[in-house]
Amino acid sequence: MTRLHEVPALRAWRHAQWQEKRRVALVPTMGNLHRGHLALLDSAREHADVLIASIFVNPLQFGPNEDFDRYPRTLEADVAALEAAGCHAVFAPSERTLYPHGRDIAQIHVPHLGDHLCGADRPGHFDGVTTVVGLLFHLVQPDVAVFGRKDYQQLQLIRRMVRDLHFPTQVIGHPIEREADGLALSSRNQYLSAEERARAPALHVTLRAIAEALSGGKRDTAALEADAMERLRAAGLVPSYVRILSADLQEPEFPGEILIAAAAYLGQTRLIDNLMVHV
Repeated sequence: MTRLHEVPALRAWRHAQWQEKRRVALVPTMGNLHRGHLALLDSAREHADVLIASIFVNPLQFGPNEDFDRYPRTLEADVAALEAAGCHAVFAPSERTLYPHGRDIAQIHVPHLGDHLCGADRPGHFDGVTTVVGLLFHLVQPDVAVFGRKDYQQLQLIRRMVRDLHFPTQVIGHPIEREADGLALSSRNQYLSAEERARAPALHVTLRAIAEALSGGKRDTAALEADAMERLRAAGLVPSYVRILSADLQEPEFPGEILIAAAAYLGQTRLIDNLMVHV
């Protein structure tokens, strides 16, 4: 597997793929890889000849009181895992390489779509996400990029950015990878204490209860959301939101494809999850 740390080396690698007419898929990550990240490579492999992953803990998407400084950096273990999974290259730049003029840089803002859900809790977060993804798309020039559907709002924002800015990249969403008890895989799960980890599946259980209610004909979404918030509190979580929306993050229309999304804290750890149901 080719290790790339600087922009000129990345561009030379990409030029070689063009010369051989190889289709390139990018899997952007912040490292500390788990089974869910590696599963993204499986989706990427279906759409491209060559796989490249990026590893970069992006400071622009962390708020002032968030976990940027303690976010796990496990580069050597991540590189070994990517190589074992059949990835062909990894781009792991330093912050100085990616942001040579500092963090006060031009940013990409997708209007409206990021103003609610996680965007309301984390102001500026999605501008940081779209900026770094746009920069990676510019540098890597991928034919395909794969993102996990756990970060559903992020996925929709990136799709809008690609559409609006004419990026020649196909964006693919990979299904949520879960533990046996339903907890969505996340690098932040390792922050949970044993007691918190035991409570964590309540988030997925609550979403499933809403899905069953909708499938059973209930349509009072405000009441279902309020009941779910109480369920989470009773389970020891501190919910940020529970929302029932359309697949494009608008007010739901029945019948149709419905997104059930939630975020909640367990101690200092913020968990997110979502389910899609057709009713």
